[in-house]
Amino acid sequence: MMNPKPTSVEEYFSWFPQEIREKLELVRQTIREAVPEAKEVISYHMPAFKTKEVLVYYAATKNHLGFYPTNGPVIEFKKELAAFKTSKGAIQIPYDQPVPVKLIADIAKFRFFQVEEKKSSKS
Repeated sequence: MMNPKPTSVEEYFSWFPQEIREKLELVRQTIREAVPEAKEVISYHMPAFKTKEVLVYYAATKNHLGFYPTNGPVIEFKKELAAFKTSKGAIQIPYDQPVPVKLIADIAKFRFFQVEEKKSSKS
């Protein structure tokens, strides 16, 4: 299948083996609990959570889970992310490491407040 385009988060998850699906589901639940106001969407062919704009994306790759909270949180949480490979707006979580649920929740909340602040400063 060339560049598949999922129509739902469930369809996206179904493309992966059980152990990867479990990690994806853990990330999903963590974000859902951290930012209950956010709506789950598919954006850029990946699961994402959004309010007024997309807060975070996440995806399964060949060797790691990708967590994409934009660049601000990667800079803000630099110290906490020292154990992970990061790039502008992206965090790689190797499959052989536990999913850092508290860090993911903290970053998702940070993004929520970042977007809310941006929204209120425009008003």
